[in-house]
Amino acid sequence: MAKTKPKSPEPTPGCLYVVATPIGNLEDITLRALRILKEADFIACEDTRQTQKLLTHFDISKRLVSYHEHNEITRAPEIVIELEQGAQVALVSDAGTPAISDPGHRLVNLCMRHGIRVVPVPGASAFVAALAASGMPIEQFSFAGFLPARPTARRKALRALTTEPRTIAFYEAPHRLLDMLEDALEILGNRPAVIAREVSKAFEEFLRGHIEDLVAEIRKKPPRGEITLLVGPSDGVRPHGDSGAIDISTAVPLSRRVEEIMKEHGSDRKAALKQAARERGITRREAYKQLLITRDE
Repeated sequence: MAKTKPKSPEPTPGCLYVVATPIGNLEDITLRALRILKEADFIACEDTRQTQKLLTHFDISKRLVSYHEHNEITRAPEIVIELEQGAQVALVSDAGTPAISDPGHRLVNLCMRHGIRVVPVPGASAFVAALAASGMPIEQFSFAGFLPARPTARRKALRALTTEPRTIAFYEAPHRLLDMLEDALEILGNRPAVIAREVSKAFEEFLRGHIEDLVAEIRKKPPRGEITLLVGPSDGVRPHGDSGAIDISTAVPLSRRVEEIMKEHGSDRKAALKQAARERGITRREAYKQLLITRDE
């Protein structure tokens, strides 16, 4: 009786580690991230030259595989094949957390479909660092990332955010920042805002004010480097074009101002709300939303 040849054991699927790297200051990398980078079979990275600088600084020698927005459609399946054969792979971007306004989502999604374990290794993220030091209300916030570069598409994206009541975090290229701020001023109104530039780097800078103030500042001195823009909820204090003095009509609570307008002009509630919204530089829909929140409270 012929002996049957034993089957080769199936390879144990590997693991994809999504590793956050410093956004500027190299000391911001975690001990866990360094260990994963040392132990991985190879590192999938956005720019091999940029990642090599990081590895050299920490005396790590490792095979690098390019994985960026222009090759991820073909490279992601290639990496998954190696993962299915048991490889331990670290995914990094040039700075910060992969897949956050950076390549990575496609590979993570493909790993999910193939039953491959994905492990996040947390660390630096520019918009989170900017929010923490902004002074904005951030109990809740919305992350919008990079808006479209084309003016028409950018303005459409901003119009979709007109009723967003939370602080909004954007990434923006320095050469497009002024255009973006001018569009935001027109569409969102003159809201409180913060520009966080070169976060964690030697020339870190925070510019705070209202959007109108930041537009004037950027016109005088165009920014350089990595930009995070935070736009807060409307505070009703500085409508677009205001000289800076606080108008009593915008300093009082919205609900009280609506009642005042109704008494002063004999307006119905709908017309009074429209006028109060115009005084505050916000849409009538946003003003109505604020009234509902006040009533709930």
